[in-house]
Amino acid sequence: MAWEYETFGPDGQCKLFGVNIFDYDWQTTGKRVKVQDPIYHQDHTFEVWQVEIDGQIHRFAAGEFSNCVWGFYLKRTNERSVAP
Repeated sequence: MAWEYETFGPDGQCKLFGVNIFDYDWQTTGKRVKVQDPIYHQDHTFEVWQVEIDGQIHRFAAGEFSNCVWGFYLKRTNERSVAP
């Protein structure tokens, strides 16, 4: 599993999971992950958060790439079918 870049946006205005993620109460998971800026390839350490949207918990890593510009990452799983 790896954290992969999903999107970025200005403070208060970013769509994630089909909603403006800033409209929800982020709860920290107490974890941090290392990610890489997709444009400048700089390494960042972002906190892992969770939110409840329509009764479902969603986790994501987020932090500021620069002042008021947020980057968002989602954890991807390698979903390969294994033959019996």
